[in-house]
Amino acid sequence: MSLRHSTLFLLWMLCSTNSLAPVAVAQTATDTDDAADIAVDDANDYVRELQKNADETGSAKWGHWGSNKSKYVSWSNHSNRLIPIYTWGIDLTKYSGANSPYRDRNKIEKLYGRVPDNTLNSRAAYLDQTNVYDLQRDAVAAGKKYIILMIFDGMDWHTTRAASIYKSKQVYDSGRGSGLYFQDYEGPNGLVSDYGAFVTSPWNNSNDADVDAQTVITPSNTHYGGYDANIAGYTPWARVKSDDYLLDSYRALPHAVTDSASSATSMNAGIKTYNAAINVDNEGNQVMTIAHELQRDKNFAIGVVTSVPISHATPAATYSHNVSRNDYQDLSRDLVGLPSISHRSEPLPGVDVLLGAGWGETTEKDSKQGNNFVPNSNKYLPESEIESLDYHNGGKYVVAQRTAGKQGRDVLMTAAREAYDQDKRLFGFFGVGGGQLPFQTADGNYNPYKVSYSKADVFENPTLADYAQAALGVLSKNPNGFWLMIEAGDVDWANHSNNLDSAIGAVLSGDDAFRLVTKWIERRKLWNDTAIILCADHGHYFVLDDPKVLTK
Repeated sequence: MSLRHSTLFLLWMLCSTNSLAPVAVAQTATDTDDAADIAVDDANDYVRELQKNADETGSAKWGHWGSNKSKYVSWSNHSNRLIPIYTWGIDLTKYSGANSPYRDRNKIEKLYGRVPDNTLNSRAAYLDQTNVYDLQRDAVAAGKKYIILMIFDGMDWHTTRAASIYKSKQVYDSGRGSGLYFQDYEGPNGLVSDYGAFVTSPWNNSNDADVDAQTVITPSNTHYGGYDANIAGYTPWARVKSDDYLLDSYRALPHAVTDSASSATSMNAGIKTYNAAINVDNEGNQVMTIAHELQRDKNFAIGVVTSVPISHATPAATYSHNVSRNDYQDLSRDLVGLPSISHRSEPLPGVDVLLGAGWGETTEKDSKQGNNFVPNSNKYLPESEIESLDYHNGGKYVVAQRTAGKQGRDVLMTAAREAYDQDKRLFGFFGVGGGQLPFQTADGNYNPYKVSYSKADVFENPTLADYAQAALGVLSKNPNGFWLMIEAGDVDWANHSNNLDSAIGAVLSGDDAFRLVTKWIERRKLWNDTAIILCADHGHYFVLDDPKVLTK
């Protein structure tokens, strides 16, 4: 490595500090005793108290999950809500407004294989989730060298609004809103930026699949996708005519609700498919993702970053192929270029940076992963295979893992510097019990109601912003450009748990990562060469009845 490159990497490390990440009690802790819980003042944490009281009483005047207003929780799954999308360096004109695919019968039929009931709409202004893939291809065609896709998994307009109201102490009832960095960021003068919304409904609800044969029985479920704006609304904040429709329990017009696998496949490969599919179409045929296209055709470096397990649906769908999202070990093998059930004789090249969670998740057996599952090993990638990745053992990666007594950020950044210096790839594997990075709450601490982290859990793990910084540093060495996906996956996990405190914290954690990315671009004056797309993959169904409760 030249002295010039070494100096540039050092400057990158010094300029890209972690001051943007929220500070928690344990982040500077020197006591890493696993038995010692993080000490925080829960009594003065009013969002945590709101969550605790709602959980304990089963109701809350300020909000609820689902269609039953009298119960705090009557729904814990996804919804068919429109999803906000924000862009910088590229606009949405080609696919929104008068150009919405939902105004064109032929485009709808191409998306769904049919024209779903009440889905063709001459007033539609919204995009489709597959247009996220189109936007990325358009950005490359326009000469962009740095494509960054940020996915706040499960973050619909209502989750975003709750986080922004908490942050700004200002209430809004429609539109883009303000208060979060990604809501307010304009960039340098002349930077193209846009905001819109898209439909996430899949091809159909589910198919039967054989993981070992990698075949699909089509269809096992004729419950197809579609979107009726006259019921569900023309905007993400519109008053809906039927909550049940958005929750896929409206018998008069059932339209399937997406899962993360189908939606991520749409955003990365440009097709609609069945729920649980990872980059295969409704008949099981493999489709190529934008990341793989750019790697093959443009020699781009490829990075995948997530706060949840490395081969959960969203990170897996950036690159891997499988008829089932649950075949975690094989999905990870595709990501790091090892032989898998989908690519046995000729493995995929693998990504240049893979940073995520799932460390320590040992599983004795897993029937969903097929016959090649390695038992009594890590659920997401066997330890022996992680060892084979290490360049000291003949692999291509510098491997960084959670290490007892060592600060997670330091472990990660040391590995990132080594990967840069040695011209190697970077693999980072961290996490806590359950498979994710520690959940940040609204106030920046790590104390979700009913969840207990030790000092070591926080001290020994990086943040999502740390991940983003490490990935940018390693990927930027490629002179041809890079593609990077950053997922705030804990937004989805918090929403599935019906935990508003964790959901707000997860959005803010993702917002910190976005801020770091924009500062990195600004320092290098790279906006002319960069496109960022920030969105979710689907919504949940939180309703904030009294937004003023978050302005305290």
